[in-house]
Amino acid sequence: MSSLKMLAAAGAASLTFATAHAADLAPIAPIGPLPIPVAQEFSGWYLRGDIGMSNQNLKSLDNPDPNAQGFSSAGLGFDSASIFGVGVGYQFNNWLRFDATGEWRGKANFHGSQYMSGPGFALADNYSGSKSESLFLANFYVDLGTWWCITPFVGAGIGASYNRISGFRDDGVNTYQGTAQPGSVTYAADNGTWNFAWDVTAGLAYKVTPGFTVELAYRYVSLGSATTGLPNVAFDASFTPPQYAWTMKNITSNDVMLGVRWMLWEPPPPVAPLVRKG
Repeated sequence: MSSLKMLAAAGAASLTFATAHAADLAPIAPIGPLPIPVAQEFSGWYLRGDIGMSNQNLKSLDNPDPNAQGFSSAGLGFDSASIFGVGVGYQFNNWLRFDATGEWRGKANFHGSQYMSGPGFALADNYSGSKSESLFLANFYVDLGTWWCITPFVGAGIGASYNRISGFRDDGVNTYQGTAQPGSVTYAADNGTWNFAWDVTAGLAYKVTPGFTVELAYRYVSLGSATTGLPNVAFDASFTPPQYAWTMKNITSNDVMLGVRWMLWEPPPPVAPLVRKG
């Protein structure tokens, strides 16, 4: 019986000592969330390439010939055409970049007609031809943050467009007192003109690697106007046509673009922020 009392006393003493010793230890700090890597600010040069498709419109087709006034227009427009571009740019930081590009916009088929009618007569001119551009732009872009490697961006720029019309043809159809009259075929010489151009862009960029990015973008671009060369009449060599050219005024385009960007050297990897113990 005395042995049991001694064991109980020893156990109580051990428990008291352990409790007092634990009270003297420093409290254990709770484990917080792991630090998230932070992308460093980075600047540098990059190369870019683009392909796309155009969807063009024009405000009007004008000709200063006095005999061509008073006509109404129908169906004036272009078929879609391909776009190929290259450029070089500079990324200032994680949200601002600039690039200069040059692109070839392929031949877009042109079609449409102009007509006039009155008592006992009807006149119509049916047009065909093609138009292409060489477009040079300087653009600034703002990147709007990155989520899951995807970065929305917007941009705007100015530049110049060399608009060239080729193979322009005017087929004239005349009706008088219900009877079709001999038609005319008029060709205009090929011609190109320089114009001021501007654009606005919005899109999404996907960072495949730190130094390689793929873009999908919509772009609205104003290309200015385009003017044909002087005309000639094909069906009657003895007739000298009026020396007036046609002008396609206020040409715009809604473009869909797929692009890639290569940094000339890769940005540094993200670093974890320094965590200090309070």
